[in-house]
Amino acid sequence: MSGMSGDELEFTPSKGLTVGVEIELQILNSRDYDLARDAADLIGLIEKAPHPGAVKPEITESMVELNSSIHPGHDSLASELKVIRDTVVQAASRLNVRIAGGGSHPFHTWADRRIYPTERFRHLLSLYGYLAKQFTIFGQHVHVGCPDGDVAIYLTHILSRYVPHFIALSASSPFQQGEDTSYASSRLNTVSAFPLSGQIPFVHSWSEFLEYFEKMRGYGIVESMKDFYWDIRPKPEYGTVEIRVFDTPLTVEHSAALAAYTQSLARYILTDRPFAPQRDVYTLYNYNRFQACRYGLDGKIIDAYTQRHVTLKEDILETLAVITPHAAALGNGLALAKLAADVEAGRSGASRLREIFRERGSLNDVARVQSDVWMGAGEPAKAKEAPRP
Repeated sequence: MSGMSGDELEFTPSKGLTVGVEIELQILNSRDYDLARDAADLIGLIEKAPHPGAVKPEITESMVELNSSIHPGHDSLASELKVIRDTVVQAASRLNVRIAGGGSHPFHTWADRRIYPTERFRHLLSLYGYLAKQFTIFGQHVHVGCPDGDVAIYLTHILSRYVPHFIALSASSPFQQGEDTSYASSRLNTVSAFPLSGQIPFVHSWSEFLEYFEKMRGYGIVESMKDFYWDIRPKPEYGTVEIRVFDTPLTVEHSAALAAYTQSLARYILTDRPFAPQRDVYTLYNYNRFQACRYGLDGKIIDAYTQRHVTLKEDILETLAVITPHAAALGNGLALAKLAADVEAGRSGASRLREIFRERGSLNDVARVQSDVWMGAGEPAKAKEAPRP
């Protein structure tokens, strides 16, 4: 990997509160719905068709990443994601492969994966060994535009209080390696194995962050921002804050709704400035994150600002009520109303996938339904979260 120049760490201003997403997707064969190694052929076909956004390789040959354009709000993002989805579906059909959402494949074996042949991915295999292949998990990243680096640092710290929300709202990785993990989101356990995962240091300005980065680069630990696998990180070259804890949802419609929630929450934070950065957010961070991963909407978190113990379902619904005016100002009101209805009913991707397995007794069928749903065959009936023991 090549090092970064000082210019590359300058924060490029972007229009505040614009939103974009990256979505990692599964490529399945059409026989038993195991993962397939068709990323290169799929991307080659897609590149021949005009489409918005971009479709890129990811770390193994069984995944691709969709990148949206930059959007002012939910409606245009949702429309674009549907067009990109249809383009991918058409190419996949020509190759006789399937595409699926969800944060994990239900039964694939990580040792069977092959690294996509780029210089960076080969470097990651050399550096991280088997973890690189275990990184065949599937997430959604949401980018929110910021006018400068100081705003990005502030937003990163305050959004960290809401990381359990993002996890619970997107949780869709209950199965790994043919087993029920007992987690709503098992995907993040894989991310946590990387040494540079976790949280941004408790710095208070862009200049402080640059001092930290230069120290880490001076030690030879990092060469670029991509080397940090933090849950939330600034992206200076894009002028955004990037939230990275979402499981890939089962549908592009839910992907757009999660982006709308993030954007509306960011507008509330930056407009009302309801909190100052609080070190206790990070003291409680791993506990709250675990609760969201393990139990989803039924997880119980501790609010660092009030010391209140509250379920994620309650905390998300309270937050949705608070940010309603900001959602309306961005044109996100209807999307967040539907999200609120799902939370109120206890619906999640993880609970739906478990319901499919209970109904059919086959993880192959779970993977098949994941692909049917993402490819536009209709959203499945949603199940309620199982009560927390």
